[in-house]
Amino acid sequence: MAKVNYAEGDWFAVPLRAGGFGVGVVARANPNGVLFGYFYGPRTADVPTLDALSDLTPGAAVLVGKFGHLGLTQGRWPIIGRLTGWDRAQWPMPTLIRFEELTGRTFRVHYDENDPNKVLREEQLAPHQSADGPEDGLMGPGFAELRLTTLLISGKPIRDTR
Repeated sequence: MAKVNYAEGDWFAVPLRAGGFGVGVVARANPNGVLFGYFYGPRTADVPTLDALSDLTPGAAVLVGKFGHLGLTQGRWPIIGRLTGWDRAQWPMPTLIRFEELTGRTFRVHYDENDPNKVLREEQLAPHQSADGPEDGLMGPGFAELRLTTLLISGKPIRDTR
């Protein structure tokens, strides 16, 4: 396993495929490298300073979800630092939404507040019942980079097609 160089509350830069950087914050981490975080723009030419991130809130995120730690542990995603006064309660682990393409079923997935890889329960939604929220699934670093690039260039959310 790669050496852990991050902790909850750490901000990091995400290199975008079109050049420049977006940013993210580790909101939850488990010992096996499964993380949950919030991702932001705007696209910047250089890695932003920690001071430039002080006003970001969970509600302003353009992408929210689970991701693996390889971008951080392999040094592809530079760690910027941690803001003073990090409070995990301000950065919740929301209910995630999983859509099964094959069956057409949709589920609300509730994860343990302390482990973004531990499912506590799932609730199947009634057919045609809409579900809003971050999509369930684990993003690898390449997928997260592509997804964040698309979101920051288009300026609007896209439906996950995993």
